[in-house]
Amino acid sequence: MKTDRLAGALLIAGMLAGVLSVVPALEEPDYLALIPAHESQFILGAIAQFVMIPAYVGFALCLYPALRAESAALAPGFLGFRLIAATFHLAGVIILPLFLVLGQEHASAAPGVETLGELLRTARDLVNHVALILALGLGDLLLFRILHRSRLVPRWLSAWGLLGTGAAMTASFLVLSQVTGVVTPLYLTMNAPLALQTLVLAVWLMTRGLTPAARPDYADRHGRR
Repeated sequence: MKTDRLAGALLIAGMLAGVLSVVPALEEPDYLALIPAHESQFILGAIAQFVMIPAYVGFALCLYPALRAESAALAPGFLGFRLIAATFHLAGVIILPLFLVLGQEHASAAPGVETLGELLRTARDLVNHVALILALGLGDLLLFRILHRSRLVPRWLSAWGLLGTGAAMTASFLVLSQVTGVVTPLYLTMNAPLALQTLVLAVWLMTRGLTPAARPDYADRHGRR
C-alpha cells in the first residue's frame, strides 16, 4: 500500500512539473526578442521537465511488481516505454537552454537566428508533444490493459484511461500531420480526458491502492470465510 501511495504521489508530482515546464514566452510571435527578459521561464521549464523524469519512471517502478504478477508479458513493455519517454524528457531539458543562446544571438542581430529559432521550437514541439506523448501512450495502453483485465482498479477507471490515451495519441498524430498546433482548443480538449483520469487514478492509488478487493470475483476464487 505504501508503494501504491508513492506511485500516486509521483503521478501528481509529474502533473505539477508538467504545468511548470510550460514556457509561455515560446508561444509568442516575437519569442526570440522576449527571451532575455524571460530567462527564468526557460530555466524553470528545464528544471520542471527534469523533475518529470524521476516522477514518471518512479511511478512505473512502483507499480511494476504488481503489474508483472498480473502479466509477465505486458508489464515489461509498460516499463520499457516509460524509460523511452524519459529519454525524450531529457532531450526536452537540453533543448530549452539552447533558446537562451539564441536569445543572446538575436539581441546581437546575428544572421540566421530566426530560422534556427523556428527549427528549435519545432523540434521541441515534436519531442514533447509527439515523440514523448506517443511513447507514454503506448506504455499507458499496456498499463490500462493490465489494470482492466486484472481489476486491480475499477474497470471504469481503466477503461477511461484507455479511451483518454487513445485521444491523446490521436492529438499527437494531428500535430505531426500539422492539422493542429500544440496550444489550440482542439489539442487541449483531446488531452483533457487523460489529464483528468490521471488525477483520479493518482487519488485512487493514494487512498485505495492496487487491491484485489476491486475485483468482484476475488472472494469467489479465494474462498469466503
